Amino acid sequence: MSQPQDQPHSGFPSRSLKRSPTSPRTLFGIVMTALTFLCAILAILPLIAVLSYVVIQGISQLNASAFTELPPPPLVPGGGFGNAIVGTIIMVGIAALISIPFGIMAAIYLSEFSSTGKFSYWIRFATNVLSGVPSIIVGVFAYAAVVLTMGTYSAWAGGFALSILMLPIVIRATEEALRLVPQEIRQASVGLGATNFQTVSRVILPAALPAIVTGTTLAIARAAGETAPLLFTALFTQYWPNWNNQLKEPTASLAVLVYNFATSPFKNQQAFAWAASFILVLLVLITSMISRLATARRVY
Repeated sequence: MSQPQDQPHSGFPSRSLKRSPTSPRTLFGIVMTALTFLCAILAILPLIAVLSYVVIQGISQLNASAFTELPPPPLVPGGGFGNAIVGTIIMVGIAALISIPFGIMAAIYLSEFSSTGKFSYWIRFATNVLSGVPSIIVGVFAYAAVVLTMGTYSAWAGGFALSILMLPIVIRATEEALRLVPQEIRQASVGLGATNFQTVSRVILPAALPAIVTGTTLAIARAAGETAPLLFTALFTQYWPNWNNQLKEPTASLAVLVYNFATSPFKNQQAFAWAASFILVLLVLITSMISRLATARRVY
């Protein structure tokens, strides 16, 4: 007895598995795919335009002296912004040393030890409020807390202000990373006789490390590009950071240099503002690439 053409041995009609190019479902899928692709291009286009303009304007001003010399006076050719690069690295480093340990420990407490307690509620409330505070308000607070106490603008005050901006990002990224680790892994570790500390330090944290590093990198990238807090705390200087005075003097940074030189009427300083912008973008890109490479082979 022969089988019907549209009814194979499996019992399912074979015609339903063939994709018709003129069916309403196929046409709807093609239209939606095209719209999605168009929206993705429109979303990426501003980023590509900004980056392209910064690269074109900034890379033409770069040379070896830009990294080793001090900012030039108006209408004087040459010079560089080496002090701003060193100052940015110092202040972001201070901010990272303050915010990353406290942020990770707070996230571990929220995720692994007390997720519903009253103290956890206030930590989350403070984190949410802190993430919404404008950066200039953070700068004013750091000015009152550190600059007025020390009696001077300094790299320490700038690093303190940047650490406040980094802290909520580190806490949120670390908590989300820890929550993504399956609960069965915690139960297996405890079932094998490990303590809570051993489970967190040897099982949970290594599994969540790539996401934690990614979140920390985002926090560092935001801190490196902040200008308003540094105007109230580190200010700016034409000179190198003073190690002999333990960084207790005004310190240059790339973001403030861009702010100052971009509004300058002198062409040579405007050119250095573009070059510093390019270096700032490059530092963020290199930091992201290093974090990705460092965590690429860490597979739980």
